[in-house]
Amino acid sequence: MDRREKSPDHPPRETSEDSATDLSGFGVNAALVEEIRQRYDVDPTSVDESWADLFDAAGSDAPPTQDGAATRTAPVSAAPALQHQVADQHARVLRMIHSYRARGHRIAHTDPLSSSSLYFPELDPAHYGFGDDDLERSFIAGDLPGEAVQTLSQILERLRATYCRTIGVEFTHVQDPGRKQWLQQTLEESKSTPVLDTAERLNILEKLSAAELFERFLHTKFIGQKRFSLEGAESLIPLLDTVVEDAPSFGIRELVLGMAHRGRLNVLSNTLHKSLESIFSEFEDNPLIDSPFGSGDVKYHKGYSNDRTTKSGERVHLSLTANPSHLEAVDPVVEGRVRAKQTRAADLHGETVVPVLIHGDAAFAGQGIVAETVNLSQLAGYSTGGTLHVVVNNQIGFTTTPAEARSTLYCTDVAKMIQVPIFHVNGDDPEAVVHCVRLAMQYRQRFNEDVVIDMVCYRRHGHNEGDEPAFTQPLLYAKIRARPSVRKIYTDKLLELGILRPDDVKRIESDLGGQLTRALEVIESRPPGPDEPYEPRGPWTGFSRLATEEEEPDTGVPVESLAQLAERIGDIPSGFRAHPKLVTLFEKRQKAVAEDAPIDWGLAEALAFGSLLVEGTAVRLSGQDSVRGTFSHRHAALVEQETGDEYMPLAHLTANQARFEAYDSLLSEAAVLGFEYGYSLADPTTLTLWEAQFGDFVNGAQVIIDQFISSAHVKWQRMSGLVMLLPHGYEGQGPEHSSARIERFLQQCADDNLQIVNCTTPGQYFHVLRRQMCREYRTPLVIFTPKSLLRAPHAASRTSDLTTGRFQRVIDDATLDAFPERARRIVFCSGKLYYDLLAERAARWPEGTPPVALLRCEQLYPWPVQEVRAAIARYVSAGTVVWAQEEPANMGGWTFVRDRFEAELRSGQSFSYAGRPDAASPSVGSMRIHREEQFAIVYTAFDGLD
Repeated sequence: MDRREKSPDHPPRETSEDSATDLSGFGVNAALVEEIRQRYDVDPTSVDESWADLFDAAGSDAPPTQDGAATRTAPVSAAPALQHQVADQHARVLRMIHSYRARGHRIAHTDPLSSSSLYFPELDPAHYGFGDDDLERSFIAGDLPGEAVQTLSQILERLRATYCRTIGVEFTHVQDPGRKQWLQQTLEESKSTPVLDTAERLNILEKLSAAELFERFLHTKFIGQKRFSLEGAESLIPLLDTVVEDAPSFGIRELVLGMAHRGRLNVLSNTLHKSLESIFSEFEDNPLIDSPFGSGDVKYHKGYSNDRTTKSGERVHLSLTANPSHLEAVDPVVEGRVRAKQTRAADLHGETVVPVLIHGDAAFAGQGIVAETVNLSQLAGYSTGGTLHVVVNNQIGFTTTPAEARSTLYCTDVAKMIQVPIFHVNGDDPEAVVHCVRLAMQYRQRFNEDVVIDMVCYRRHGHNEGDEPAFTQPLLYAKIRARPSVRKIYTDKLLELGILRPDDVKRIESDLGGQLTRALEVIESRPPGPDEPYEPRGPWTGFSRLATEEEEPDTGVPVESLAQLAERIGDIPSGFRAHPKLVTLFEKRQKAVAEDAPIDWGLAEALAFGSLLVEGTAVRLSGQDSVRGTFSHRHAALVEQETGDEYMPLAHLTANQARFEAYDSLLSEAAVLGFEYGYSLADPTTLTLWEAQFGDFVNGAQVIIDQFISSAHVKWQRMSGLVMLLPHGYEGQGPEHSSARIERFLQQCADDNLQIVNCTTPGQYFHVLRRQMCREYRTPLVIFTPKSLLRAPHAASRTSDLTTGRFQRVIDDATLDAFPERARRIVFCSGKLYYDLLAERAARWPEGTPPVALLRCEQLYPWPVQEVRAAIARYVSAGTVVWAQEEPANMGGWTFVRDRFEAELRSGQSFSYAGRPDAASPSVGSMRIHREEQFAIVYTAFDGLD
């Protein structure tokens, strides 16, 4: 019997302080050696023989031999040198194991276009002093699966199989020990090796075939038309098919997808099961099927939704969100849609509705909105329980190489900022792709965090099918043209394994080709027909996409209800230590309605929100510093001064009220506005508001405004009731804190796509907020909110302004009600300038009826043509109509209103402008010059009337 084997006659020896090995010479490895020694004491066979030699040489009581005599294999004098040598060897093995976990992806064969073997020093056993002679030596394997002691060749085999084949994984940057341990254990136990049965393999082949034949059919039947082919990345289809088919097993009932144009048609057909007839009709420009409303869009931008029945018989709802050519702009929109769907379904952890974002490699690394969206993922107000990110890594961006497109090693490095795993996988190994996505879904559902799959593939054609890529990448495209498709590679593999027969290959191709041909024949046999009417569905049923000419709805709230709301809004729980200044403010709010005190903007807004909440309408507000308000006017949450706890009065009005949410967002305009827009797409019954810190900063989200908010309803048949609150007004604070760029919004107004409002009183603000939810008409509402007027006594409203009436698109001049014929001039304006004009008029004509009427255009779009026409007709003696504004002439409302006013003038009536001259910058930086300019505007408005 070997002296290290267990024997029933000789149980494991007991240790004592007297017989313990002196480990002080091991330094930083002492703890490791102590652990090994303890294993040896319990079971000598559990460690390598070299350790027995070490412990014997160090003076430990050696286990007895078969004849009962103890032996020593090395003299005690040899112990120190042997200690260091053996301990160092085992420590080097453990360092090598860690290097494979952290760096194994560096030599993984994830690039289908690369045939050369990769080398990375830290993954070479020679780097740790090991050669071929050491391969059969045994070492402590640390926490690798399997035996505690393994040969070096066994250790390397597991590490290379797990981390260095066609899957490379980055996960050691994850700081959470539990997540990292789960990933490590799951990867190493499976050796990153897919376990698929025959049916699953044949399904992969079927999906690859469907993807390739779809593209080939389009290429031959619709010659010259852009389709942005998926060829070279066909493994995306079995990847997505796996996500859909496995979804029910994870409790997922809905997937919301976002992607750019490449491969979109293929995904629509083979994943969302949009009919081939519908897709082909768009190539034929036949509006009979799936006709667009309004101007429409190209076929590879459109969205689609469908219920798909999986092989298990369960249904999964799939939605592909419409997307413009602005790559990655759809990302936050998808996240917002998912958050709204989760909220409506009371899915608090995001377990049943999951976002899936499909990216391009150049866009994922290059577009800043990716980082902004990723940064949303773990924030309380924006988390969706984890997003499945799939990067279709074509290894090129239009004509730009990776070396020109990013400074990082991988296109996915931006995702490391939130410490989530990244799977790099060879797109020409579809089984590995399926294995990765299953791991990714397990991780997402287990930890409710994002996960990234970098599917490395290629783009078989140029940026579009008419583009010649060899102009700029001749070497790359020589490789691509010589490479068989992934379908061919996988077919050959299954033929070699005996899973497939040549006749099966022909049958698959014949069946799929027949489906494509028959669908085209259906389209070609139908003559073009009229557009089908668009009917809103799902939560949008009953809502209209078009404004009506009906009178504004009554949005007043009974005084009793307002008084009760004010009482609750101003109530601070007993024992809650709010800031003393806020205690005073909330006491005033509590009494304002009952005492008919002035109502400022903050209270008017709270009353509007509160009245909607108790009526059953949820309210969601977010933006930079929006909980308190940039100008400290809102205070939606109170903070306990000693504990830091928060209390939101609007969330505690009644037991049965609707949901109230208010969030301070990250310092982003584009991603947060995109998120809130997406939220509004999925929930028309929630008043969804986004507030800019200053209106000037809204241009940071211009892509979201241009491509989604202002045009989605005519491009993609998608309505939104989003409200944008943009602080605007000239108060001498310079060009970055004065203008929300009214002109840019007005320039986009058409087809009832927006509502543009610039209120002058808290009462008007109250009514327009309520109007947004009291009508069955939804379109985005842009409100240019005040700054200096927020607490101004002269701009306050009274209780009666909120209890009766409705929003007024144009506010006439009550001063001239009795004698409108005395007005010789009509001055129209919008926003806070009204109060400057009012003060100047009072100073010029302190008594009697003034000769000028001041009218406020509270709504600029839809243009209040009837109200403006009636106002001009009312003042029969007014020979001049003036438009006054604070903004320069090339900004603000001037260029928008000019033609509209001139169309309403009477014969002989003149029209003029009072405002700043054209300027390149919205505002001056000098307070002195600002005041001079402001005075000049007011003077011009009244010039010649003295």
